[in-house]
Amino acid sequence: MIKNIIFDFGDIFINLDKQAPLIEMAKFGFTELTPDLDAIFKSYEMGLITSDVFVEKLQDIFTNASKSQIIDAWNSIILDFPEERLKFIEKLKADNQYRLFLLSNTNDLHIDKVKESMGMERFLRFKNCFEVFYLSQEMKMRKPNANIYEKVLSDNNLNASETFFIDDTKENTDSASKLGIQCWNLQVGKEDVLETLSRIV
Repeated sequence: MIKNIIFDFGDIFINLDKQAPLIEMAKFGFTELTPDLDAIFKSYEMGLITSDVFVEKLQDIFTNASKSQIIDAWNSIILDFPEERLKFIEKLKADNQYRLFLLSNTNDLHIDKVKESMGMERFLRFKNCFEVFYLSQEMKMRKPNANIYEKVLSDNNLNASETFFIDDTKENTDSASKLGIQCWNLQVGKEDVLETLSRIV
């Protein structure tokens, strides 16, 4: 029996354009995701470097890019947050049948952009739906590493077999399922988080 639901954020609730930053960064020299860039991105998601250091490291690589160009390109991934999804999670919270958690790989610049895009009132409505609002940069961990799921389970005394996890990245759901968590790898554009309750058996 499912008692707990852990939700991802991006492309589950808020829509993303994952290609937009690559297209925007190409304007100042990006051609491919190199090992160095991948390491910088992951370090930033884990909160191991500050936003200022993150931008400086990218400026060291893309020497003709301004700070604002880099931030705008990085944040171009953030799109809209449909109201029906916000109302869905608010109703799920109000029904009080499940313990609800958010677990997102994100970073400070993206969260600041989300707050600006949604407006603080809507953002707080969303955040207040969850018992704990887990963000990778605050946890110093990131999905799909097993330790991030283990921490959520242990911190909240959750039984893995009673926990349902929704994420659009298969690598993340594969990792969580190895711990006994029941998972739904949501197919963006084909499925919607509004189907959550019909997926829980």
